[in-house]
Amino acid sequence: TLVSALKAAGVGGGAALPSAGIAVDGAMPDTFARVKPFLQQKIFNSIHSETEMMRYMHALQLKDLALDKSMISLGSCTMKLNSVSSLAPCSWPEITNMHPFAPESHTKGYREMLESLEKYLVSVTGFDACSLQPTSGASGEYAGLLVIRKYLESIGQGSRNVCIIPRSAHGTNPASAAMCDMQIKWIDDSKGMDLQEFKQLCEAHKDNLAALMVTYPSTRAFFEDNIQEICQIVHDNGGQVYMDGANMNAQLGLTSPGMIGADVCHLNLHKTFSIPHGGGGPGLGPICVRKHLAPHLPNHSVVSPSSGGSLAAVSAAPWGQAGIAAIPWMFCTMLGPQGVTDSARYAILNANYMKARLAPHYSICATNAQDRCSHEFIIDCSDIRRKSG
Repeated sequence: TLVSALKAAGVGGGAALPSAGIAVDGAMPDTFARVKPFLQQKIFNSIHSETEMMRYMHALQLKDLALDKSMISLGSCTMKLNSVSSLAPCSWPEITNMHPFAPESHTKGYREMLESLEKYLVSVTGFDACSLQPTSGASGEYAGLLVIRKYLESIGQGSRNVCIIPRSAHGTNPASAAMCDMQIKWIDDSKGMDLQEFKQLCEAHKDNLAALMVTYPSTRAFFEDNIQEICQIVHDNGGQVYMDGANMNAQLGLTSPGMIGADVCHLNLHKTFSIPHGGGGPGLGPICVRKHLAPHLPNHSVVSPSSGGSLAAVSAAPWGQAGIAAIPWMFCTMLGPQGVTDSARYAILNANYMKARLAPHYSICATNAQDRCSHEFIIDCSDIRRKSG
């Protein structure tokens, strides 16, 4: 038997192995034995019953910040309304029990919903094609940059590898660019991007400029006045414009990435399109692109989505987190064009109302030339300790 053979070879019988000089007897070698006291903290020596342990674990649980105890202060790019009617389909067996690789004959209705959602998002962004495959904002950024790189390779400009990123960008922007092996060039935008400085930076890298990653409205909470000119400067120097869609709440129906001159963007459906956010997921971060980038959208080796292009899969499933796609589909279908646009108007109006009420009491960090903000604003709290002790 195998056991007999192992024993004959000296394994497990306590005999020394000639090659290593170690006795295999299951005992820990003396060299690894503890010689100093350990687990001396009070917590390891004060609980002596299951009941006490249960109470201790519950006490730890109460320290956690949760919605039933407090408001969780997320960025206002995150939509707070998650209607029950939008969430209801996620409990239907037809939605929850479908396997990502189910035969097409079993998924006709599902595909119809997903492709309908893609059309909604294409309409909102002013672009030409959409992929639902990325499962987060960061995943969408990565996929979008890969699409740009694939396109540049297709036109013989694969050597372009410089990505310009404003200082106020979300941290995932430079991380995604680095993942795509791009060289990151920073530009200050604390008071809005200086057009002359930006133009000089683009011209200095005109031979290897791949992309600009820009958030609109910016994370400094206002609309960049010269955004169309900024996008044109990038195009004039051979690059593509990636728009971070984290702040899409302020654009819906009023403007769009396509209108400002971007080439690709991601959308956080767990922000702007009412998927619950703040509990760690799940999320959806689809990308929408202009016509020239559409042939390079993510595909899948098992099931090819109708939008699939030359790029390999960026997620394990063809449509990413398809099970929660019903939520933004319900959001768009129930509200319609007017309701979706109104949600952006209300977001901007509410933010400016709150800013006006709080301005006499706090320092507002950044606004535009008209002293207005977008769908959010930033308060400087650095002097609160000095004033209040």
